[in-house]
Amino acid sequence: MDNKIKTTAEAVEADAIPRAHVVHLDPAEASAGNQPLPNALAKKPVAKKSDAQWAYERLVVFIKKFEETLDAEHEIAMGFVGGDSGVLRIQGIGYFDPDILTFYGTDESGAKMQLVQHVSQLSVMLRALPKPTAQPEPTRIGFRLAEDLEKET
Repeated sequence: MDNKIKTTAEAVEADAIPRAHVVHLDPAEASAGNQPLPNALAKKPVAKKSDAQWAYERLVVFIKKFEETLDAEHEIAMGFVGGDSGVLRIQGIGYFDPDILTFYGTDESGAKMQLVQHVSQLSVMLRALPKPTAQPEPTRIGFRLAEDLEKET
């Protein structure tokens, strides 16, 4: 902790600005924690967001950054811990205030899936899956989610 004296405005601003930090073996490795955060995350002070909205917004950042590392043959999916649920190819994410997140998509066979999860139980493993062979371009949900965040007030 530093002994720098801050004005009230500086203290309030510092509290409202989201921060992230990450250390990688390869310092050039881009991740959500070592890149500038989107302005959309600071539009509304964290204290005014529900747990669900705040978790959703940060997940969007992680998903978009993960997708930026994928080649044209892979799409994002999420794995599950503690069961035989397999993976969910992410096709949508939402939140239900104050504390529920939901993930929409399909499994590896194309069957429809939806995960509804309390933010206190949130544990998301992002995975790369080969895109369906019949699909010419990979789906990039992270970019759509980030655009939507920028629209929100």
